[in-house]
Amino acid sequence: MKAKAEINYILIDAKELRIANFALAKRLEMQLHPVDRIENISSEDFKNNYYRPQKPLVITELAKSWPAYNKWSWDYFKQIVGDKKVALYNNVKSDAYTPINTADDYKTFGEYIDMIQAGPAAWRIFLFNIFDHAPQLINDFTWPEHLMTGFVKKYPMLFTGGETSITHMHFDIDLSHILHTQFGGRKRVLLFRHEEQHNLYRKPFEVLSLADFSNYYTNRTPDYEKFPALKYAQGYDLILNPGDTLFMPAGYWHHMEYLDSGFAMSLRALQNSLGGKAQGVWNLFGMRSIDTVLKKTAPKWWYDYKIKKIDKQARIEIKKFSN
Repeated sequence: MKAKAEINYILIDAKELRIANFALAKRLEMQLHPVDRIENISSEDFKNNYYRPQKPLVITELAKSWPAYNKWSWDYFKQIVGDKKVALYNNVKSDAYTPINTADDYKTFGEYIDMIQAGPAAWRIFLFNIFDHAPQLINDFTWPEHLMTGFVKKYPMLFTGGETSITHMHFDIDLSHILHTQFGGRKRVLLFRHEEQHNLYRKPFEVLSLADFSNYYTNRTPDYEKFPALKYAQGYDLILNPGDTLFMPAGYWHHMEYLDSGFAMSLRALQNSLGGKAQGVWNLFGMRSIDTVLKKTAPKWWYDYKIKKIDKQARIEIKKFSN
């Protein structure tokens, strides 16, 4: 029944199909652009050219002066927090019935490190506050407050992944600005502005895309037949190398694939505007609660509602480009 529902939402009437085909003929695939890369940047240039315009940026030298750049490693983490139990996530994309952030397995951090160091292993950890277990790590980096303020200093987060592991397309629920520093390994990233949400088939009341970008960097094409509005999405394509810091403005959609086993740290900063802060709070405590309750109490109805809503919004996006 679920598979049938997923297929049904791409069916459109004959008139709409002619419009869609005409428009799609003019756009063969997503339009992806490189992200600016710079060694260092002044506060004024950053705010004028990236922070205020909400444009992503890679700063290649920001983190290389931090002790963490040379100090943090798998062996070091295994030594200080190897006995801590962590939630693991595989590459299987969650469906509309799955509660948010449902773990697929649990291991100690040391066991996890051994597993991903042994070879390609599609397992990742996210939102791991390693600093709760090893507070001394906070001394190994500097909060870049010359670039922006509002950092949530209680929650720097570690993200790790084995080679071939995937972080599926989503945006961060609290709508914070992110400075994401890659320490070990390389990662390939797709980025899209928040406004691209309907081209990306956002699930209502969720931060996830229904479209599957798995192994995009191997296959090079998502399923445009199943998700035709994707062809109208405009975004960015980049590789993060060790030492690179990505500025990801609030609400940006991102899909990440680990080219090597590696780890990164995210520093989060709240938006300056009251509206941005309020929307983040609503997402965390209102939107997510509604979604969780309805997934438990009326899963089939809720799933079907989402599919219809996604379909409607995608059709609207296609029509925009046909005029």
